[in-house]
Amino acid sequence: MSDREVNSPAEKGELERSLSNRHLQLIAIGGAIGTGLFMGSGKTISLAGPSIVLIYMIIGFMIFFVMRALGELLLSNLEYKSFIDFSSDLIGPWAGYFVGWTYWLCWITIGIADLSAIIYYLQFFNGGLPFSPEEGVMISVASIIFIMGLNLVTVKLFGELEFWFSLIKIIAIIVLIAVGSWMIFTGFTSDAGHVASFTNLWAYDGLFPTGALGFLAGFQIAIFAFVGVELVGTTAAETKDPEHNLPKAVNSIPIRIIIFYVLALLIVMSVTPWNAIDPSISPFVNLFSQAGIAAAAIIMNLVVLSSVMSSMNSGVFSTSRMLFGLSREKQGPQVFGRLNSRAVPANALYFSALCLLCGAALQYFVPDAVKAFTLATTLSTVFFICVWLMIMWSYIVYYKTRPELHAKSKFKLPGGLVTCWVVIIFFITMIYVLSLEADTFQALKISPIWFIILLICYFCFYKKK
Repeated sequence: MSDREVNSPAEKGELERSLSNRHLQLIAIGGAIGTGLFMGSGKTISLAGPSIVLIYMIIGFMIFFVMRALGELLLSNLEYKSFIDFSSDLIGPWAGYFVGWTYWLCWITIGIADLSAIIYYLQFFNGGLPFSPEEGVMISVASIIFIMGLNLVTVKLFGELEFWFSLIKIIAIIVLIAVGSWMIFTGFTSDAGHVASFTNLWAYDGLFPTGALGFLAGFQIAIFAFVGVELVGTTAAETKDPEHNLPKAVNSIPIRIIIFYVLALLIVMSVTPWNAIDPSISPFVNLFSQAGIAAAAIIMNLVVLSSVMSSMNSGVFSTSRMLFGLSREKQGPQVFGRLNSRAVPANALYFSALCLLCGAALQYFVPDAVKAFTLATTLSTVFFICVWLMIMWSYIVYYKTRPELHAKSKFKLPGGLVTCWVVIIFFITMIYVLSLEADTFQALKISPIWFIILLICYFCFYKKK
C-alpha cells in the first residue's frame, strides 16, 4: 500500500478537506437563501406588510453576529471541527451532546418540512390538485433515496451539487429583481389594476399596516428563512484553508441579506401591494406570472423545487456530520463514526435517511402540505434558536477563560460580550414570539419532549462514558 493510501482520510478515519473556496462561498449563499424565503415570504408579508423588510434586516444582522462568534471559536483552535467540539471543550461534555443531537434533529425536521414543500410545489404539475396521502408518501420516499444517493458518493460531489443548486437560486432572485425593476420603471399595470411603483410600499396604511402584533408575528416565519446559514461552520472541517475561506464567507453574509432578502422583497411589494399578495402562493412565482413571461410559473416552480432539494441536500450532509462527531466524542453509537472508502460517514447517512423516512409519515397523517410545513418549520426554528444560543454561551465562556486566544484572534466578534448578550436576549424573545400564534404555539408546546428525551438518554447511556 502506498504512503498516499495510508495517509488518506478514509484510512485514518478523518473527514477530508476537499471543499474549495468556490464551494464554501456558494454553500454560504445557499444557506442564506432558504426554503422559507420562497415558500414562507407570502404569508410573512400578509402578517407584517412592508415592515417585513425591517424584520429580515434585524434577524439577518443577529445571525451575522452568531456567525462571527462561530467563526472566531472555530479559528481559535483548528482542532475544532464543529459546534460539538467547542461546546464540549468550553462548557462541558453535556453541552456537546445537547448541541450535537439538537442540531441533528434541526435538520431532520427541516428535511420533513422540505418534503412538505416538495409535495406542495409538485401540485402545480398535478393541475393544482393535492396529492393523496399515499402519493405524498411515495414522493417523500423517492426524494429521500435520491438525496441519500448523492451524499453517499464523495464530499466533493456534495459541494459541487450545492454549488449549482445555490447558483440557480441566485440567478432566479437576480432575474426577479431585474424583471421587477423593469415593471416598476415602466409603470406596469396588473390585471387587477395595480400599478407597479415604489409608492406601494407606504400607500396602503404605511410601513406598519398591521401594527405591533403584526410586526412581531412576521418574525415567526421570517426567522425560519435563515436556518442553515451556520452550515458554513459545519463544513469547516472539510474546507481547504479555513483561516482564509471561513472569514470571507461569514463577512459576506450582510450584503447577501440586503440583496437576496431586502431588495427582492422591496421589488415584490412595489410590483404588487402587500395586501394584494396571496399568502398561499409564492410571491416570486406570482411576479413572473404577472410579467407575462412565457412559462414563468413553470420555471419558477422548478427553481423553488431546486431550492428545496438544495435544503434537503444540505440537511442530510449536516445530520451525517453531526452523528459522526457525536460518535467520535463517544456521545453517540460508535457505528456512526465509521467512514467508507470515499471518506463519507455512510452509516450516519443511512440512519438520518431512515429517520426522514419515518418523518415522511407526517405527509400521511397531516395531508395538508402547508399545515405540515408550518408544524415542521416551527419545531426546527425552536431547535435552531437553541443551537444559536449554545454558540453564544460557548463564546462567553471562551471570552472569559481563554483571553489570550481572543486577544490574538484576527477574526473577532464585533462588540464582544455586549453583542453576545444582545443576541441572546433577542433569540429568547423570539421563542416568546412563537407563542403568539396558534399554529406556531402548537409546535412550541411539543418541543420540550425532545429535551426530556435528551436528558434521559444522556444520564442513562453517555454520562458514565
